[in-house]
Amino acid sequence: MVSHTEIQASNALINDATAPRTAVFVGGTAGIGQLTIRALVATDASVRIFIIGRKSAEERMNVFIQELRTTNPKAEIIWIEAEVSLLAETKRVCAVIKGKEAHVDLLFLTTGYAPFGGRKETTEGVEIAQSLEHYTRVLFILHLLPLLEKAEAPRVVSVLSGGMEMANIDLDDIDLKRPGNFNVMKAQTQYMALHTMVLEKLADQNPNVAFIHSWPGWVNTGNVKRGRDPNSFLSWLIWFTLEPLIWLFATSDDVSAQMHLFQCTSAAFGGRGIPWNGKPGVTSLGKETDGLFLVNKNCDCTPNAKVLAKLREEAQGKIWDHTQDVLRPYL
Repeated sequence: MVSHTEIQASNALINDATAPRTAVFVGGTAGIGQLTIRALVATDASVRIFIIGRKSAEERMNVFIQELRTTNPKAEIIWIEAEVSLLAETKRVCAVIKGKEAHVDLLFLTTGYAPFGGRKETTEGVEIAQSLEHYTRVLFILHLLPLLEKAEAPRVVSVLSGGMEMANIDLDDIDLKRPGNFNVMKAQTQYMALHTMVLEKLADQNPNVAFIHSWPGWVNTGNVKRGRDPNSFLSWLIWFTLEPLIWLFATSDDVSAQMHLFQCTSAAFGGRGIPWNGKPGVTSLGKETDGLFLVNKNCDCTPNAKVLAKLREEAQGKIWDHTQDVLRPYL
């Protein structure tokens, strides 16, 4: 376990020379994304941050962005409005960033929610939670990889469920479209395995980029409320049961922010970044560099070796090919 004191000491070394100079936050309008942005800006480093979010968040984000500019006048904050559950919108946003930047140091991805309200599809025919938690995240990575490759210490941090994968996924119905084949637990199990397998493949293909799939534990982001009628019985049940548990056991906002800032900057993951004298992180393939780091809520690496070996042998090829087929029209 990496102690909070060690994390704070590492983060205290972030400055103009060591900070990710250009960072893209997808899902930075609330929760862990917003907390991490605030922590990065508070380092007083000179940074340029793209925040991508929905139109409905724009008014609230204008207030947040003004707060950031007051906290750190050297920080340049760029808001891009987009509905990133849509693959076409993701492609458009990436084109905007590629038109403005020569490199990207950090891509931080946090979009998604647990689909307690049942299966709901985007206008492109993709289940919304699956699009947010897997497809659009991978599409952002694929489009921005050329800019990441030009950075000195590029990093992709995808916050979902790294190290929590299970092997019992449905390869005959990867998108869970068959009638009666969708429920929230099956969907989340499916999506976390899909995402880890594709991230591992991307990490193997791009050894100069550090890839992290982070499991943050419980953080009170409000995502359990998303995707359902707030006046429904299910919403009431979640409010009555889950929210008190989250409040009781959740990691505090400040601790979560510092943990994820550490994941964004420390050489503990891949050897590039803020110098780290502690135990180095180990990838999903057991290496200390060049691979995918599955990082838990204590900033420890959890390779989940037995499950991932099975997924790698039986599922990774099919998952990779299927993901490529879905994304191909938007590349």
